Amino acid sequence: MNRAKLKKNFLSYYDFNLLFVVLFLSCFGLVMVYSTSYYSAQLKLGDGAYYMKRQAEFMVIGILLMLWVATRDYHAWARLWFLGWGVSIILMILVNFTSFGIDFNGKKRWLGFNGHALFQPTEFVKVAMILVTAVLISKMNRYLGTMRSIRMIFYFAILPFGLVAMNNLSSGIIIAGIVVGMYLVATREKWSVWLLTGVIAAAVLMAKFGTGLLLNLPFLHQYQLSRILVWNHPEAYPQSGGFQVLQGLYAIGSGGLFGKGLGNSVQKLGFVPEAQNDMIFSIICEELGLFGAVCVILLFLFMLYRFMVIANNAPDLLGSMMVIGVMAQIALQVFLNIAVVTNFIPNTGVSLPFISYGGTALLVLLGEIGIVLGVSRQIQFEAEEEESSAEEESEPAAQIRSITSAGR
Repeated sequence: MNRAKLKKNFLSYYDFNLLFVVLFLSCFGLVMVYSTSYYSAQLKLGDGAYYMKRQAEFMVIGILLMLWVATRDYHAWARLWFLGWGVSIILMILVNFTSFGIDFNGKKRWLGFNGHALFQPTEFVKVAMILVTAVLISKMNRYLGTMRSIRMIFYFAILPFGLVAMNNLSSGIIIAGIVVGMYLVATREKWSVWLLTGVIAAAVLMAKFGTGLLLNLPFLHQYQLSRILVWNHPEAYPQSGGFQVLQGLYAIGSGGLFGKGLGNSVQKLGFVPEAQNDMIFSIICEELGLFGAVCVILLFLFMLYRFMVIANNAPDLLGSMMVIGVMAQIALQVFLNIAVVTNFIPNTGVSLPFISYGGTALLVLLGEIGIVLGVSRQIQFEAEEEESSAEEESEPAAQIRSITSAGR
């Protein structure tokens, strides 16, 4: 008689859906950078394709970096968490307090030599804080929700946040959002979620309706107060702080349902300053219309969905938290960028991931996607295999019955 026995096999997984949407958004960003920057690049640099070429170089390097990082065990990156934390602090000290910090528009945000900017250390700080928070959460899993765990994460986060926020408040907000978001996802105590929601709501209401009170706060700089005033009444500052906001809103409104066509934007012809950077979404709305803008948003939502799938099925808490950290960063940047362009919040100077011009940001983002893909590679689906061990002629050695989720 035939006797059958079940043997378990494990099938490896790779998230090609995430890889595809990242490559598509990067290529789409390359097209939009060319479209938005051609006019200004031709006037200033004599080469209309200058920004596009630069972005393409970083994109190729970034894709190679992403594929290389994806082949490595993500636990190896986690072991570098303390080194990354220390290096990020050193880099920010060099930017803020030494001559290596390059000043652009009154802000020291770049690191370089002899006045030539090389990269933005704030992007490295984001990666470092994702690793630091993921490792701390995985080590303190039993204590999550207690003041002990909150204090530990606060001690490691406060110095990088403070050094970044000195000259780049928007990046400081993103770093704080990454750390807080990862902790709130991991903890079982949801009182902190409601507390944070209340604090954010109170801050927004005060900024919107309590401008008089904000004028008396000693820790707000004049340029920060002016941004809040412009946010409330951009039409009152048409030739100063409100110029960029108003031109962006004109671009969005003139695009209509299907836009003016790729390359046919009027606002990028000197009306929207540096249209290839933070305000690129307004040009997308003008050239591709509401339909194109919604498609871009849906692509980002699909990307976040893939992050959730990978995080839910990650082999351990460390891998899950690393994915959640990358997800929090991209979600925050997308939300803040679109909210600024539509004047939903005050201007914060946040780029649109994978689409806005910026070599450092693109390299770091693609490297982070490599970490996420590395986590997805270690997801294993369990399969059942049936074998026959009889004296009669054997049938096919195995048959896969079903594939179940790794995060069962």
